[in-house]
Amino acid sequence: MRLLNPVVNRSTYRRWAYLILGGALIVPYLIFASIAIPSVAPFAADIGTASAVGGLAAILAMVASSFIPAVRVLEGTAVRELLDDPAPGVTFGRAENWPVRLRSSAMFVAHVLAGGILSFLSLALPVFFVLSLSGPFTGRIAIATEEGIPVPRGWAGAWVPVLFLALVIGLVYAIWAVGGLLARAAAILLGISAADRIAQLEKRTEQLAERNRLARELHDSVGHALSVVTIQAGAARRTLRRDPDFTERALEAIEDSARSALEDLDHVLGLLREEKSGKAPQAGLTELPGLLAATRLAGVPVEAEISGEVTEVPAVVSREAYRILQECLTNALRHAGKVPVALRVAIGGDRLELLVRNPAGAPVASRRTGGRGVRGMAERVEVLRGEFSAGRNGEHWEVVVRLPWGAGK
Repeated sequence: MRLLNPVVNRSTYRRWAYLILGGALIVPYLIFASIAIPSVAPFAADIGTASAVGGLAAILAMVASSFIPAVRVLEGTAVRELLDDPAPGVTFGRAENWPVRLRSSAMFVAHVLAGGILSFLSLALPVFFVLSLSGPFTGRIAIATEEGIPVPRGWAGAWVPVLFLALVIGLVYAIWAVGGLLARAAAILLGISAADRIAQLEKRTEQLAERNRLARELHDSVGHALSVVTIQAGAARRTLRRDPDFTERALEAIEDSARSALEDLDHVLGLLREEKSGKAPQAGLTELPGLLAATRLAGVPVEAEISGEVTEVPAVVSREAYRILQECLTNALRHAGKVPVALRVAIGGDRLELLVRNPAGAPVASRRTGGRGVRGMAERVEVLRGEFSAGRNGEHWEVVVRLPWGAGK
């Protein structure tokens, strides 16, 4: 049964279509050769020499046209669609240097020449087979000359149709084999180099890392804002009639949190669209007082201790530290409620230390969405080669972060 695979396999006939395309592409070069042969005949010793010169001129024209960029695109598309994608995951890159151009040219010429030969046989052999069926009865195959090709009559000539039938079947196997060879050649000649492939993978890795970072930014900033909005909206609803002043402060906190979340969202979406964001730089430790004020407005008593100059912290460390503190406050509000939070920021000696402690509520991992914020904080610290720990310490939940920079690394 395996012997019949090339006959019944669909890929064989896709390869056949690919080769027929090559046969169609060879027609202009045959026309060019037919024009070149009479032109050089007066200068050639005989017609054979003129034919050889005309054929060589046609091949040179074929090679020259193969350097046209559109030809590479056409060849790459034909390979992908008709040769069953011989190199999965490989993009047929642009011809940026001469080695790539030469490989593309070799693939195109091989396709056209092999396609020309097999396309001619695909047209001729079935016709010969049909005409040979009458050979044992008439004693000739009516083709080529007026008398035809003589063959034995009767049973003595019965082998003639069988021979042409075998040639037709053999043509199918030849197409399967040649198509397979061209598929392997395409993976080598048209595929991008290993260095280019590594560069593409590195670029893709960088893009995924950037998208993960942006996802963390959205989780931290928008998650914090929504937590504050939820708490403040509930408080405002309960005090709307009996304490208008508190309700006004709660609504103000909601407004500020929502505006900040919208700015962060706009910034991140601009980056995802590869646009230059017109917003201010991302928040850092200099914006920490505003974050603490918004958290206190949400009803969370925060006792903060800040030592050192926040302006001395490098921008990337300052930004990541701010997001970590924001996530800690969000988790305290979300998982423990309006409990006292102790926050300490110590800056000095090319090192930043953060400590956030609050009475423990439900374990983070037991929450439906728990653990994602902790993982995000750990990833931020890991990128900066710092130290991170988070977990229960007695009756408290405690997050400790140490971020070095410069000589302190």
